[in-house]
Amino acid sequence: MKSLKTLLAAASLLAANAFANPVPATLDSFDDAKANALGLERLFLDDSSAGGKTTARYTIANGTLSASGDIAPPRGQPGWASVIFLLDATGQAQNLSHYQGIRLKIRIQKGNVSISANSAAVNNFDYHAAPIARKAGNDFQEVKIPFSSLKRAWSEQTPLDPKTIVSLSLVAFDMQPTAFAFEVEEIGFY
Repeated sequence: MKSLKTLLAAASLLAANAFANPVPATLDSFDDAKANALGLERLFLDDSSAGGKTTARYTIANGTLSASGDIAPPRGQPGWASVIFLLDATGQAQNLSHYQGIRLKIRIQKGNVSISANSAAVNNFDYHAAPIARKAGNDFQEVKIPFSSLKRAWSEQTPLDPKTIVSLSLVAFDMQPTAFAFEVEEIGFY
């Protein structure tokens, strides 16, 4: 009887941990043309709602997301094109405090690219973000960005609470008209 209680307690603890941390370390490896590892479709947005004329093309094949296009910013604002990776179908914040940060395998051919952790605690779209440096050469690079290094652009600098993250966004951006191109093989957490 004692071993049955121990087994039930262990099963209960495992089940509680499974529900407490539903977001896998690899959020998307682009094996599915439409959905990430959680079965959620990727979203693609650009600056057209703010008066920009940015164009973007996305393809997913052979485990790689390829993005390219032309940034055409609205007057006085940055232009941008974004891929959004949802963490929950209902838009609820997920507790990612068991991870240290964001991890991705990326190759940037041209343009500026950043990553943001979109928090339910931010209500003005100034999410915690970091630019991704373009490395020399043609190889994919593994990039690790600690949650603690992500900063807001124009708002008061507040620390990102990893218990409030709703989605990640990979964003091509610039203040001037320019072309961009990048490829991603994997995005997730470490």
